[in-house]
Amino acid sequence: MSKTGVIGGSGLYEIKGLVLKSRKKITTPFGKPSGEYFIGEMGNKEIIFLPRHGKRHNIPPHMINYRANIWGFKKFGVERILSISAVGGIKKGLKPGDIVLLDQVLDMTKNRKSTFYDGKEGVVHIDFTEPYCPELRQILLKAGKRTRVPVKNGGTYAAVEGPRLESASEIKSFAILGGDVVGMTGMPEASLARELEICYSGISVVANYAAGISRNKLTVAEVMEAMKASTEKLKLLLRQTFMLIPEKRRCPCKEALKEAKI
Repeated sequence: MSKTGVIGGSGLYEIKGLVLKSRKKITTPFGKPSGEYFIGEMGNKEIIFLPRHGKRHNIPPHMINYRANIWGFKKFGVERILSISAVGGIKKGLKPGDIVLLDQVLDMTKNRKSTFYDGKEGVVHIDFTEPYCPELRQILLKAGKRTRVPVKNGGTYAAVEGPRLESASEIKSFAILGGDVVGMTGMPEASLARELEICYSGISVVANYAAGISRNKLTVAEVMEAMKASTEKLKLLLRQTFMLIPEKRRCPCKEALKEAKI
């Protein structure tokens, strides 16, 4: 039975056809994950959820133990991760409620432990030309068409440290560099998954216009409201994606460590 991981909010557990079987706490060599892993089944697929910010959403983005979270999925035998996050829209035309299937990333984070390889097991340089699994992206695009859930094909995620929101000048800079959306959790999730040879796809929900794009003040309330409004669309997209995921992987992610070690 293939295993797929989902990182996101608690509302996503309630997907038609998904049967939750258990909850498990685990320990890792890198400390505690954000919380319990929720384990369920849909057809011949095992689905494992993890609330990124904890069950009560009490862990800020800069305090998340990203290494423990991703290591935990590996410990469960997960081969693919669908990561869902709220973002600010930078690119012209993106509006709150839009769903973006990411294909590139700009890492602006500063103080996060971003690798499993600290020299004890040798030096590792993974290829990160395509940060997100191309096979998984195509499956998500197909799922979007089948469910008629509109998704934006491609987008560059500018990852920032947080927890503060960005300045208008920072957003202008990210736009010049090619950033389409901005968020606080996309890195090092993506690179850590690659180091463990797990396929990883970023699904971003535009929750608000980034700083300076709109004249309105940015608020947490509008972010939460936008995510809540998009939950049903995300459930439809995920359900169809689970059904389309093949048993065997045919992407390069599964061999990410090949010729990466010195």
